[in-house]
Amino acid sequence: MRYTQLGRTGVTVSRICLGCMSYGTPEWRPWVHDAEASAPFFKRAIEAGINFFDTADMYSVGVSEEVTGRWLREYGNLDELVIGTKVFFPMSGRPNMGGLSRKHIQQACEDSLRRLGVETIDLYQIHRLDPNTPMEEMLAALDQLVTQGKIRYIGASSMYAWQFQRSLSISERNGWARFVTMQNHYNLVYREEEREMMPLCEDQGIGVIPWSPLARGMLAGTRSKLGDSSTARSSSDGLDQILYDQPSDWEVGLGGRRSGEKGRGRSRRAACPNRARLASVQAGRHRAHRWRHEAQAPGRRHCGRRDRPQRRRGLDSRSAVSRPPRQRVGSTSQLSEAAVTFRRARSAGFESSASRRRPAPGATGPRWFFQPG
Repeated sequence: MRYTQLGRTGVTVSRICLGCMSYGTPEWRPWVHDAEASAPFFKRAIEAGINFFDTADMYSVGVSEEVTGRWLREYGNLDELVIGTKVFFPMSGRPNMGGLSRKHIQQACEDSLRRLGVETIDLYQIHRLDPNTPMEEMLAALDQLVTQGKIRYIGASSMYAWQFQRSLSISERNGWARFVTMQNHYNLVYREEEREMMPLCEDQGIGVIPWSPLARGMLAGTRSKLGDSSTARSSSDGLDQILYDQPSDWEVGLGGRRSGEKGRGRSRRAACPNRARLASVQAGRHRAHRWRHEAQAPGRRHCGRRDRPQRRRGLDSRSAVSRPPRQRVGSTSQLSEAAVTFRRARSAGFESSASRRRPAPGATGPRWFFQPG
């Protein structure tokens, strides 16, 4: 297992972070494993060298935190592990049970500490930005938790880059704890983050922890067509129908899978199209036999090292991989065939910097707004 620093902090984390949304209770989602069925995944993860685990209070309405804390205490050494959780989404329909007010942040943190069974949360993240709470109130509440020793670091999740920059500026002006991580929606299919968020994180030394690095399983080969709902998760989750619904998404996914089938594992290149300040890739697993492949991924050349990116091989350049090349037919622009997309993707790393283009903006806006990831 390869390790790296979490942003500019002194904390060491594994290149793979185990996302714990899949562990809790099937009463919340039918594809979620209960406590007993989740145990082998935590055990195998720790055996593979993974020391970074991410959950949220809204996953299984708190049960995910209970399961995560139980098995990490059972199989791991908490002094070596880094545990992250999140706050924002409502835990019930009652007042003050969601959002980022000072009241809810403090209450939610206390509840998460109790469910996880720990004295301090290593990384406490806002799941989304609350439009009804002033940013100053949110940041002051998080800073107070750091001062009290209840959390060590704070992180953010999907938002616009200008909002993230504003939050960093407010923290610096007031001498408060600043965000050290960004958990954004980023994978080979959705690369809009490369326009502003990834360069901002690179400039500010923010560790990036992408969610849905395999595009809800599309890049792992679990779909036979766009909109396929044959898996247990896709038949009930529904978010893949919202996040990945364009024909070009399927063409990019097809190219990523073909690239993976050439002996390197399906998910390895797909998860790391551009690694500016990339701390860890979240991997939520339902099948234990895949751990062997995922644990090997950070050691491969294409995942590289943060201080020495490999730009001449793989899909790590800011190219137009997520926007398939177009062929002009009269006055009409048509998408090329999947095979052309794949060839373009393979050769993207050898293009000159002048010819590299960033992905086109999404037709329906950012594919993360108020979607739990």
